[in-house]
Amino acid sequence: MKNIKTIAISGLFLGTLVLAQACNGTAGNKDAAANDSTAQAESDQNFVDMLDGKTLSGWEGDTTFWRVENGILIGEIAADKEPLKNNTFLIWQGGEPSDFIMTAKFRISDKGNSGINYRSERFTELPFALKGYQADIDGKKNYTGQNYEERKRTTLAYRGQRAEVAEIKEGVTAEAKGNAWTNRNVLDTIDNLETLKNTIKENDWNDIEIVAQGNKLSHFVNGKLMSEVIDNDSKNRADKGLIGVQVHVGPPMKVEYKDMRIKIQK
Repeated sequence: MKNIKTIAISGLFLGTLVLAQACNGTAGNKDAAANDSTAQAESDQNFVDMLDGKTLSGWEGDTTFWRVENGILIGEIAADKEPLKNNTFLIWQGGEPSDFIMTAKFRISDKGNSGINYRSERFTELPFALKGYQADIDGKKNYTGQNYEERKRTTLAYRGQRAEVAEIKEGVTAEAKGNAWTNRNVLDTIDNLETLKNTIKENDWNDIEIVAQGNKLSHFVNGKLMSEVIDNDSKNRADKGLIGVQVHVGPPMKVEYKDMRIKIQK
């Protein structure tokens, strides 16, 4: 069609053009929807509350750092108390789910460092310690949403990445290097990094959702997909395990959680 200045568009051509545009728009909407939260489409049926809003009943952890106030679960390193020497977790006693959808709201201070561990196991060398997958949360919004494997393979997917953790083949050296697992491949970028970062609210409540389905692990914040891992590493991956929330060693900080619910599928 180049070099044509005037085009007479027939009714048939126009109809075809409109139809093509409509199809393209639908495809784009489907692609965008794939990066949005799935929990909104899920029925409330079969979701159970993980917090009673009054006590730490159903959870195990160090009450020096964990408490409930006004219906909110609080993890805090207080400035007037002994500093935290090692990462500590409040561990849910409701089972070791495999496939599930978990939703919650969180709010974290500027210097806060926390996260939600899942499909994890106890790190028995320390009290109230876990190792396993973690949906990272931090007050500076540098890491929130990424998949970081605590005390194991370290970073599996940074925010904005769909990544595959590959099977370790004979002759391949897989290790944590530069705080990331070397035997991982970035399959796709989810969205512009600045867009994803701006989705996260500072000093305000954010929605977080974790979807664990087989070997696919997806983290959403405020309805937007932040990271996704396809874990094909049969030697190191976990198919089920404990859930816990973290207070990370560091300066005085505060993290709050509420409306924590889970729908266990397997």
